[in-house]
Amino acid sequence: TLEWMGRFLGRIHAVGALRPFTHRPVLDIASFGTEPRDYLLSHGFIPPDLDEAWRSVVALALEGVQRCFERAGKVRMLRLHGDCHAGNVLWTDKGPHFVDFDDARMGPAVQDLWMMLSGERADMARQMADLLAGYEDFHEFDSRELHLIEALRTLRLIHYSAWLARRWDDPAFPAAFPWFNTQRYWQDRILELREQLALMDEGPLWSQ
Repeated sequence: TLEWMGRFLGRIHAVGALRPFTHRPVLDIASFGTEPRDYLLSHGFIPPDLDEAWRSVVALALEGVQRCFERAGKVRMLRLHGDCHAGNVLWTDKGPHFVDFDDARMGPAVQDLWMMLSGERADMARQMADLLAGYEDFHEFDSRELHLIEALRTLRLIHYSAWLARRWDDPAFPAAFPWFNTQRYWQDRILELREQLALMDEGPLWSQ
């Protein structure tokens, strides 16, 4: 299944690499990290008693993200699905099909691969090897991008909180996400980002 998914993503990226989007944004530290952080702070979403801890861990997290990007070096940006997880895949007898292109944007190829991984580090390494076995039938993968997996995960965590916050005035969102913006929610996000600090300092998941 993962090889099949990899082949399909490789085909999508082979087309996506031909030219850039005309109007879609780029996935970078500014758009997925600093801007969402600033939005949450300026709109008073962080509880006062957790403000200092959250500010501190986000600052450290963004420094860690920057180091990961520096280790990866200059990687190629191409057109991506952008939110490529199993919940956005429909299967037919002919194979996988993607839905929900709201987050399609320019970014590194690994952004469309890492969300297919789960479990412990060894599990994810095997899964990535299977994905790439199919992916590289259609598109070359730059193994330096493996340095970006935990950095991209960290950016997604920050961005997702701001994504919910921007929609909190919509009555559908408090009903659908009752756990958001509670004291426990922000405590868990602080712990989550602290875990990411350690993960971003580890070596790449898998090396070709």
